[in-house]
Amino acid sequence: MRISFRRQRKRTIALEYIEGEEWRFLEVPSFREVVEYFHYRRRIRIFEAYDRCYSYPPTPIFYLRIGSTGDAIVWSSSNISFRWDFNFSGMKKWSGGMLIIALAMILVLRYNLVENQSKKQTAYSFFRNNPTNGSRLKDNGVIKSSQPKQILNLLKKPYLISVEGLSELYSSKTVSEEESKVILVWSEMRSLLSRSDSLPETARGIREASIAWKDLLATIEKEKASRFTENSSYGNNPGDRNCPFSVSMLNNTISRNESILEFPCGLVEDSSITVVGVPDGHRGSFQIELLGSQLQGEPKPPIILHYNVSLPGDKLTEDPVIGQNTWTTENGWGKEERCPVHGSSSKLKVDGLVQCNKQVVRNVIEENANGSQPSNETWTNGLKGSTHMSFNFPFAEGNAFTATLWVGLEGFHMTVNGRHETSFGYREKLEPWLASRVKVAGGLDLLSVLANGLPVPEDLDLVLDVERLKAPPISKKRVIMLVGVFSTGNNFERRMALRRSWMQYGAVRSGDVAVRFFIGLHKNAQVNFELWREAQTYGDIQLMPFVDYYSLITLKTIAICILGIKILPAKYIMKTDDDAFVRIDEVLSSLKGKSSNGLLYGLISFESAPHRNKDSKWYISTEEWPHAAYPPWAHGPGYIISRDIAKFIVQGHQGRYLKLFKLEDVAMGIWIEQFKNSGQEMHYINDDRFYNAGCESNYVLAHYQGPRMVLCLWEKLQNEHSPICCE
Repeated sequence: MRISFRRQRKRTIALEYIEGEEWRFLEVPSFREVVEYFHYRRRIRIFEAYDRCYSYPPTPIFYLRIGSTGDAIVWSSSNISFRWDFNFSGMKKWSGGMLIIALAMILVLRYNLVENQSKKQTAYSFFRNNPTNGSRLKDNGVIKSSQPKQILNLLKKPYLISVEGLSELYSSKTVSEEESKVILVWSEMRSLLSRSDSLPETARGIREASIAWKDLLATIEKEKASRFTENSSYGNNPGDRNCPFSVSMLNNTISRNESILEFPCGLVEDSSITVVGVPDGHRGSFQIELLGSQLQGEPKPPIILHYNVSLPGDKLTEDPVIGQNTWTTENGWGKEERCPVHGSSSKLKVDGLVQCNKQVVRNVIEENANGSQPSNETWTNGLKGSTHMSFNFPFAEGNAFTATLWVGLEGFHMTVNGRHETSFGYREKLEPWLASRVKVAGGLDLLSVLANGLPVPEDLDLVLDVERLKAPPISKKRVIMLVGVFSTGNNFERRMALRRSWMQYGAVRSGDVAVRFFIGLHKNAQVNFELWREAQTYGDIQLMPFVDYYSLITLKTIAICILGIKILPAKYIMKTDDDAFVRIDEVLSSLKGKSSNGLLYGLISFESAPHRNKDSKWYISTEEWPHAAYPPWAHGPGYIISRDIAKFIVQGHQGRYLKLFKLEDVAMGIWIEQFKNSGQEMHYINDDRFYNAGCESNYVLAHYQGPRMVLCLWEKLQNEHSPICCE
């Protein structure tokens, strides 16, 4: 429950209460205390007291409003309303007291009007007789909580703040009406981006997006101008630079001190960088670094991965070690991860692979007293502490090696001479698609560098089936379902695979189901331009007014709801990812006969707890979520909600009474719990055929499917008419 006296925009006072699960606040300030509070402050200020909980949409009991002209007070509740004229001009000190007395009189009057019992019902008795969903009322009248009582907090409603770069994002005058169809939700998201309780990295994502957007508009203008310039040559236009599948650097282009190889459109999952060289211990350690794009005003580019190899010292007095780390201008160096690990090793895995591969270690200590020579080989993740050791460290002075760094789902992995050696999980703000070049430096005679499997957009001039792949026009006032697909700017191949597979279902081509990709801006100018051309060609992309950071994906969820409520009205709204295969026909068939209100359909987790391990990608602090468990939520690769829930979410965030939470699928569960606690009926429909990690026969949704697998699944459906997995 929440009791609050609120001032909004210097014009409003409201008393609210919330009745929902886990609220424990059973007493409210008396009217006298409220008057004294206002009198003490000499002005009306926010006063709120509530228990920590995920349930707090405001439900007004009564409402006091100071007229916009400053000469009236309007009070309304249910079917009762009053107006009291009052002149605020020339107000003296005594006028504050008069206003307080007037407010107190109205509050007392309302308190008496709503009294329906012979004896006055206190706030305590009201809430006691109307227990929340999370409480059980015993026969003796005492409320027994299903969970421990939390400590009361004082919290202010989020307010709007000034964010650097936001105005520049919303001052686009060179974009035509037709071109602006790719930014339809921007106008509805501005207040969301200005919240004082914004998600981590919101300010950074907006600031960087404003620079990227400005550069993109300039490139678009150059491209338009070049169409009318007879002497413009191909290659001089920024838009003519392509995104190659591979780039390489051989002996004749390699510097002895350091060498840099650029990849114009970044990295994607399964991209790889192969380095061939010979360590030179006399020149010290050597480094392989992945660098991000450097925007205007940044002193140095971020280091997405710093891979440092230290060879053994003279007479083996120093242990060889591999260090992995990151660096940003804001935070400097992060926490280094070393291999081999001394002492106990981490049990965390990245894409199912250990962070440090086990080493074969042989002790070469002098013979022991009984004359025996110890020769035991032990598999270990770390050294035993001896200063004289010999083992198969993957790099050795004077020995040529071939090291391949490849991009996984959860992190980077290094193989040396065909053997996996190290793994390094991605860190926030340093996702692989932000990388733009690799630098090799230090004590290494470099022979070659090859970057392979890079993202490549299709040549739009060579695509023969463009019309078949374009988003069909929507002629109906309301579609059956809007499918919002999370994607990243340089995932060109994934999006094309979806357009050629499940986006060819009859329901999609007829316009009954609309599919749209939701993509943040990229720090790479070439990626943004290729993305813009793709969006204008196929008409199924919605750009986001921020750079694509993992911590901001919840904003995409809200954007999908905005599109499905205010712009492209839909009965149902689905969220999925660009590496998921969705059987649209089966989803629609499963929705038939189910409630069209208060619906959450997907693979639902009814019992889950926040990750408290700081090394986890899904780490949540007690400040972000103080409870031991989450409310029910559906796994992010694919779920469907009804229109009324989406509407509640849009209104709640535009009204700033719903909480922002960085885990988007859990956030949806939190908002739905608040929707339920506002008095709405909820229907949780769990379907085990939504596979959030892989594919199984008879699937409705299969996750972690690359472009080749997506096309294979579609081909099997067309030829065998059965949901059979490809591998």
